[in-house]
Amino acid sequence: MVIPADLIQAALLGLGTGLALIVAIGAQNAFVLRQGIRGEHVAATVLICALSDAVLIAAGIVGIGTLIGAAPAVVVIIRFAGAAFLLAYGILAAKRAIRPGALTASAQQGPLSRKAAVATVLALTWLNPHVYLDTVLLLGSVANSQAGGARWWFGGGAMLGSVLWFSALGFGARLLRPFFARPMSWRILDGLIALVMFGLGLRMALGA
Repeated sequence: MVIPADLIQAALLGLGTGLALIVAIGAQNAFVLRQGIRGEHVAATVLICALSDAVLIAAGIVGIGTLIGAAPAVVVIIRFAGAAFLLAYGILAAKRAIRPGALTASAQQGPLSRKAAVATVLALTWLNPHVYLDTVLLLGSVANSQAGGARWWFGGGAMLGSVLWFSALGFGARLLRPFFARPMSWRILDGLIALVMFGLGLRMALGA
């Protein structure tokens, strides 16, 4: 079976567009990176991120993006809830980076439970309004601009981009483990994560 060129082009466009949106540093990526470096529940974390993106992209393609666009109050509620979560997470990361006693929290503490890891990645994903704007509204709109069935090939390409990125980020992070064998490296990482969380949280709260 020969796949028409226009469908392949739609899939490649979806792949490139999806990667362009997903690769940007954010709370979700920072958490996946941290889990990958620690080697904790990496498969579950990557799977949740990829599946969540797939669901949201599919929702945008079938038209839920239009519904959210017509109900701005929903976006506002999600924005403030997400901002509160990001700021709280940033405070925890800042404590680990600043307090001498917290230096071992990242490098030597017991592993994060699967339940806690799943709850955190779900919150970082579904309480982030930028995720809805990028996947449901933006990708959904671009997908629906494709002719006929090409919109699903575009969506499939975007979903593949999500799988590739989160897999590379989560499973590839182990290459950084030698660097993070030193406690000070964890302090630096937590400091960077705190800055990212604070920045995203404040931008989200201000609607920027």
